[in-house]
Amino acid sequence: MSDDPQYKSLSPVLIVEDVEPCIEFWRYRLGFVVVNEVPDGNKIGFVILVGDGVTVMYQSRASLEKDIPALAGQTLESVNLLYVSVANIDEIERRLEGVVKVVPRRKTFYGATEIGILEPGGYVVLFAQQPE
Repeated sequence: MSDDPQYKSLSPVLIVEDVEPCIEFWRYRLGFVVVNEVPDGNKIGFVILVGDGVTVMYQSRASLEKDIPALAGQTLESVNLLYVSVANIDEIERRLEGVVKVVPRRKTFYGATEIGILEPGGYVVLFAQQPE
């Protein structure tokens, strides 16, 4: 038995008022698939979306407050930017046509090509293609 924890992955759980617009965005704009969905009354309380090995999770504020009462009333927007490495930034840009860019297409000092958008839950998602 090793002392090395061997981390396997890290997936953000983003807290939003409404999960449904976020599902529509990731599913129909970017081709992600819903792999788990938990209802909360007549709405969706939690969802896991996966695309090409990338996982993003959303939970509604109302669902979170029921799930973890100690967090009720807390400001939870501590994760405010998602960085997603992609193989084809041109295809991502095509899929995001009509979505407001908060970071217009740019080349970084380290050579990546990036585009940043504000997704329906209010988080910035920065898509980046690394240089070859």
